[in-house]
Amino acid sequence: MRRSLDADQSWPARAAVRLSGQRSEGEGRVMSRSVRIYLGLAVLIGLSVLFLVSVVHTAAGASRAAAEGHRLAQAWCQTCHTVEPGMAGLFDRAPSFQAIAERNGTTALSLKVFWKTSHQTMPNLVISPAQADALSSYILSLRGD
Repeated sequence: MRRSLDADQSWPARAAVRLSGQRSEGEGRVMSRSVRIYLGLAVLIGLSVLFLVSVVHTAAGASRAAAEGHRLAQAWCQTCHTVEPGMAGLFDRAPSFQAIAERNGTTALSLKVFWKTSHQTMPNLVISPAQADALSSYILSLRGD
């Protein structure tokens, strides 16, 4: 049986009812405005922290992928292409990676399609999707914008 907190009860009786966990109808059901604000701010701060961590993690991952792509480009591509930024024009056999990066149509998707397509003037490369992504990351990291 629920005991109510009537106004005619003495203070000790009301305190005893509260300590026992019994509440009158409607009491404690509505969260105060300040508690809602604090909870909302806590959620907002938590989401902001998660967002920032994901951005930093993504940037670090992209940097690692670009470094791996640079290593692969030095091993496989520099016979024909100028791989290092700012050194365009050293080889006339193929466009520099910098020139490829600065073309208007060069995107992650266009490079992904390029790696899967055979070309007359290029050896047919058999590379894994991870290697293709790394090479693409390196090329896109050379953009001047």
